[in-house]
Amino acid sequence: MLGAAAMPMSLGADGWRESIAACDFRGATVVHLAARVPGAPAGEPQYQHDNVEKTRVLAQHAASGGARRLVFLSTIKVNGEQTHGRPLGPGDAPAPADAYARSKWAAEQALAAIAAATGLDVVIVRAPPVYGRHARGNLRALARLADSPLPLPFAGIDNRRSFIHVDDLAHALVAAAASAAARGVTLLVAHRETISTAQLVATMRAKLSRAPRLLSVPRGFLEGAAALIGASARMRSLTRSLEVDAAPAEALLEWRAQIGPNEAIADLVAGIRDGT
Repeated sequence: MLGAAAMPMSLGADGWRESIAACDFRGATVVHLAARVPGAPAGEPQYQHDNVEKTRVLAQHAASGGARRLVFLSTIKVNGEQTHGRPLGPGDAPAPADAYARSKWAAEQALAAIAAATGLDVVIVRAPPVYGRHARGNLRALARLADSPLPLPFAGIDNRRSFIHVDDLAHALVAAAASAAARGVTLLVAHRETISTAQLVATMRAKLSRAPRLLSVPRGFLEGAAALIGASARMRSLTRSLEVDAAPAEALLEWRAQIGPNEAIADLVAGIRDGT
C-alpha cells in the first residue's frame, strides 16, 4: 500500500482477515500484488479463494476505511492464451482459459462491483509474463533448460510473445497509482518489442555462453508430443503468439517500458547463475 500510515502485508498467511481489518486505509493507495499463481498444485477452489475472496475482502475494507485508490495487478491471460495476427488491446473481450486466469477475471469483476457500490477508485493492470533476476515459473524453467548442453527443438518457432521487465512493471504500477486519468480503467502493459521463442532461447544461451543448438521441429509435432504427457498449455506458451498492445496505457500513463529483451534476458540469466 502507498500512504503515510500504510504498511506492506501478505495475504497468504493465517489471520489474513485480521491483518486486513487492522490496516489504516485512510487516504491510502493500495497496490494489490498478492496472488496464487500457476505452478503449485491447486484446483479451482484454491484459486477462487486466494485470488477472488481475498481481493474482495481487501477491497471492501479499503473502501470502508477511506482508501483513495486500489491498483490491482492482473494478467493478460484474462484476455486469452494466444493472438492471431494482431495484439490484444483493452477493448478485447475476456477469454480466460485456466483456473488462474478465471480467478483473476473474477477478481476484476468483484472489484468492479465494489467500485460501483462504494465509489472506490479501482485501476486494473494486466501484465504479460514478467522477466527479471528473480523471475519464476515457465521463464525460469526455460532458462534452466537453456543452461544445458541439450539441443532444443525451437528453431522453427517464429511466434511473437510480449513480456515486461519487473522494473518496468513497477514503474507502470506507480504511474497507475498516481494518474488521475487512470480512474476506473483497465490497462494492458508490455514492452513494445516482441520476441519469438527461438530468439528467446538463443539469447538465453548466448548470455549463458552456450551455443544456440536449436533444432527445427514442426509446431504440431511439439504440441502433439506435449499433449501425451499432459503439458499442452506449457508447450503452447512456447509455440503460440501472445502479443499485447501497450500503446493506450503508454499514452494514458505517460509511461513506456524501457528494458528490452536483450537486457531483460541478461538479468534473468544472471539470476540463474547466482542462484537468486
